[in-house]
Amino acid sequence: MNFGAWPVSNYGKNVIIGVIDTGITPNHPSFSDNGMPPPPAKWKGKCELNGTVCNTKLIGARNFVTNLSGLPPVDQEGHGTLTASTAAGNFVSGANVFGNANGTAAGMAPLAHLAVYKACSLNVCGESDILAAMDAAVEDGVDVISASLSRGPSRSSDDGVAIAAFAAIQKGTFVSYSADNGGPSSSTLASEFPWVLTVGASTIDRSLRAIALLGNGDKFEGGGVSPIGKEQMVKDAGGAAMILANDAVGGYNVIGDAHVIPAAHVSYAAGQKIKAYVNSTSTPTATIVFKGTIIGTKSAPMVASFSSRGPSLATPGILKPDIIGPGVSILAAWHMSMDNKTNGKTNANFNMASGTSISCPHLSGIAALVKSAHPDWSPAAIKSALMTSAYQINLNGSLINDERLLPADVFAIVAGHVNPPKALDPGLVYDITPDDYIAYLCGLGYTEKEIAVITRRTISCHGISIPEAQLNYPSFSIQLGMNISMYSRTVTNVGDAESIYYLKMESVPGVDIVVQPAVLSFTEVNQKMTYRIFFSRSAIRVNVTYVQGSIAWISLTHIVRSPISVKFV
Repeated sequence: MNFGAWPVSNYGKNVIIGVIDTGITPNHPSFSDNGMPPPPAKWKGKCELNGTVCNTKLIGARNFVTNLSGLPPVDQEGHGTLTASTAAGNFVSGANVFGNANGTAAGMAPLAHLAVYKACSLNVCGESDILAAMDAAVEDGVDVISASLSRGPSRSSDDGVAIAAFAAIQKGTFVSYSADNGGPSSSTLASEFPWVLTVGASTIDRSLRAIALLGNGDKFEGGGVSPIGKEQMVKDAGGAAMILANDAVGGYNVIGDAHVIPAAHVSYAAGQKIKAYVNSTSTPTATIVFKGTIIGTKSAPMVASFSSRGPSLATPGILKPDIIGPGVSILAAWHMSMDNKTNGKTNANFNMASGTSISCPHLSGIAALVKSAHPDWSPAAIKSALMTSAYQINLNGSLINDERLLPADVFAIVAGHVNPPKALDPGLVYDITPDDYIAYLCGLGYTEKEIAVITRRTISCHGISIPEAQLNYPSFSIQLGMNISMYSRTVTNVGDAESIYYLKMESVPGVDIVVQPAVLSFTEVNQKMTYRIFFSRSAIRVNVTYVQGSIAWISLTHIVRSPISVKFV
């Protein structure tokens, strides 16, 4: 059996993941401490669960919701339980939803410790509550913060979450945020600041399939439905079943989640044909036929239609989001039973969920695996490892598609889909220090007073300012005029001591790119080398605003890829 990244990373042992969300369901089997080692000696957190004792899996639980002060951090909505179990849930056999997707459930880092910070309630997350929770998580000693929160574009000095995240990375704590669910429209991102990992959502190769069989014999395959509110309205109105069709922007991306009545979620194209049939007869009929759980969908992964896209409005010189990960029809722990009819034969305290708030804890857990394998790596090095090792090909061997069944552009797929085993051994990393981010903020035009708000210390921009695109980021977002633009990047060798990397370039339409040097030769581990990259307009002009491509450094054992976006100005 292939256990992927788990054995090399010790299943996330000795790493603490702090989850900022709606709380926790402490007695859920996903948070059992079976097989768990004791927490690291650095742990300083608290357990505020009345009548419930935290264990070596759930080592901390605190409540920071202002209007719930004094109450235990119990999850009343389910969202925090979903995200915590996705990041670091323990192994639970017999997990399923109404018999679907049956098997053993586990989080990305099943032997990592969990510390939960309740900062949200009733779909409201107060900025001051989030700030207090994140500060506490850092002081308590967490290694990774997973925050499935939506923060719109804003100046970082005005955003308490950006400030808290900067404090975290200064202490060496990795921070992962969800990109938001505003897709497929452009520039719908949340959490655009470069010191965090911003995560988009993709489909997986497992789906719950249903067929809508029409009275005229036509049949359309789709998934079970996830807008539970719509189903409940149909049920309350006396409806026996429901077909939910995508709108045009939703395209072919269908979701198979738990449902309260027989239901099928079909594509926009299928929906148009179904509507045409309904209008063609006075007695239209339809039947929902369930096919159950299907494994091996060859179009996976696909960028979810709801996954927010770039380009970034707040930081156009940084390519965001950073990466995509599983976020559609994901089985995860739930705060209550979905089915009272199992009679103990299966574990019914699981649900299916979709959203970038689910893809975020996937990446948080995988970051914990990388941290476990490389405890001395900085947050930026871990982020680089995740990004440069990502892949861009689906199970069919074709480029990953978006919801229109067309290749996903760089603002949807960004670095690509996370590849955990490769992230553990990336070969090279692009590292960034907190002082580098200060130089970046100076270059953006932030005042020293504003930067002091973010960094919580006095700084001077004199002589250190850099353009946005000069930040040592693992991707490139360039605004190109008529003159040549030059930027540099520094890579650190974290692979074999003696290794040679050769340049491979994916052409960018309308842009000439020169990289110097074109070969990087290393003789030591942790050795650094700098290369320069020149962008200029080519003689062949293109009539578009944005173009894309990539460069990659390739050795005998590694591919270190950086996506490129160029905007003509």
